[in-house]
Amino acid sequence: MDVTQEILLINQTYGASDSTAPGSLVGAKALQYAKGASIQKPILEKVTVIPRTLKYADLVGITGPENVFIKVDLKIQNVAAGCVEEPGYECVKMTPGEFPIVNTYSPAVMDLDADQEEIVNDYRPSRFSNSLPDLLNPVVKIDLKNLKTGNKYIDSWFDVRLYTKEREEHPFDEMYLPPTDFFYIGFHARNTKRLPYNVECLIGDQYVSKASVDSRLLPKLNSQ
Repeated sequence: MDVTQEILLINQTYGASDSTAPGSLVGAKALQYAKGASIQKPILEKVTVIPRTLKYADLVGITGPENVFIKVDLKIQNVAAGCVEEPGYECVKMTPGEFPIVNTYSPAVMDLDADQEEIVNDYRPSRFSNSLPDLLNPVVKIDLKNLKTGNKYIDSWFDVRLYTKEREEHPFDEMYLPPTDFFYIGFHARNTKRLPYNVECLIGDQYVSKASVDSRLLPKLNSQ
């Protein structure tokens, strides 16, 4: 639909130029400048490594957009920091330093140039890697946290939700998705004023098999 004439009429009424300030878009009838004001045109966020924490602190509500949506596109390729455990194994904790021999056990020596194929007394060298564990039907955990502002009169009027790829509201603040998938975060003002917010979304502190997860936290499974 061509809305050029309508925009020109608004300019004639309110002035020749639009105000693009986020807090005055409604008054200027210029919501076309709002970012992520609908779930059909969200702000795009890409995530390729885990764990990853997305932090959001801004304002939402009249006289700007009452809703802001972010589409989080998952293309998980490796682990950025920490350790993701495989079934039956625990991550090793390394403490550098000089240590004595204890009960005939000598401290481990880390040699990054050692031959990875050499086998000594049936033991293979350890391999350091930031690759993802080889799991059957792997999923990553999505954990949404409303940290709030500390003002109960403001926080009670703000709402943040997870949405599935089908743009349906997820009933929990946690969900599990395949490492190649996407979801939405929706920020909503429930009052006619600008509301500050403080939100975090932690992605990938767990990387597990789908079979080990509560089915209620698997939106793809629920939508089938």
